[in-house]
Amino acid sequence: MKRTIITLFLPGLLLCLLLSGCKVTNMKSEEKQPLEYTVVKQEDIPPAIGSLIESKKQEEFQITYQDGEYLYLLRGYGRQKTGGYSIQVEELSMFAESIFFRTCLVGPEKGEEPSLEPSYPYIVIKLEYRDAPVQFDG
Repeated sequence: MKRTIITLFLPGLLLCLLLSGCKVTNMKSEEKQPLEYTVVKQEDIPPAIGSLIESKKQEEFQITYQDGEYLYLLRGYGRQKTGGYSIQVEELSMFAESIFFRTCLVGPEKGEEPSLEPSYPYIVIKLEYRDAPVQFDG
């Protein structure tokens, strides 16, 4: 009798727990507003951000940094075995009062002979300051 109750009760409890933490959001493309941004060149990265990147570069990171006038989005992919990697911005937009930032790590092209030294690919994006949460993806 106890086994039957547990067998019926446990799957229902697990389903409730799984569904309670989920939120479905319908992200229609017309609701998104693309944001203007600049990819910051390495030589133009503010010293405070450069120090932050240096301390975090061994592992993947997703960081926001603000200086009052601008919001910086930092995305690093950690240590890679070779050079030749780049990062592509796939999307930077406003959606439902949040900033949505999606990137993609692009590996060395076929036929290209990358440096055999490890690399630490990262990107720094600069945009007008907005008081909104940032959702990183990618």
